[in-house]
Amino acid sequence: MNQPATILRTGRKFDQVLKGAREVFMADGFEGASVDDIARAAGVSKATLYSYFPDKRLLFMEVAETECRLMSERILSMIDETKPVREVMTIAATQLVAFLTSEFAQQVFRICVAERDRFPELGCAFYAAGPENGQRQMCEYLEKAVAAGELVIDDIPMAAEQFSELCKVRLWMRAVLGIQNSFTQDEIDDVAKQAVDTFMARYGA
Repeated sequence: MNQPATILRTGRKFDQVLKGAREVFMADGFEGASVDDIARAAGVSKATLYSYFPDKRLLFMEVAETECRLMSERILSMIDETKPVREVMTIAATQLVAFLTSEFAQQVFRICVAERDRFPELGCAFYAAGPENGQRQMCEYLEKAVAAGELVIDDIPMAAEQFSELCKVRLWMRAVLGIQNSFTQDEIDDVAKQAVDTFMARYGA
């Protein structure tokens, strides 16, 4: 499926459609989200909705990719690469833990798992926009930190994935299983700090 060639990303109502779709997908999941409900939430006609997204799968993927891109841009805007590596990694970890435990990330994860067999492209799109993109950006930063002598890493892609997994400790599984639905900033900060401490103990120069 050639997503870029199929989606019309111009027009004044494009953002309305994305906002309405996000609201409905978060409330009803992928299967339960109807085109009628999405059009109603977006304040557009079904014809307008279809002019942008002829397929509900494309709309879901666009919502997921947009949210992941915004999260990535927010993290990058907060990072000053001239700062000490521990400070940079702490900012990244704090934002990543917050995103992983957010209602949006949890709902998208559940949808991708539930629809894995019927619509594997949903999971592929979310993985590419979220984890894969995040790890690529982390690799770019780690390469610079290694070159500057701040870190000692033989396998940078592996280290980037390890960092992501460290940010899932304690809270992520509780969120996935519905054991805990909201998390305090102190809880998020603690997981982020422990992730960075562990990472630096392994790779710090």
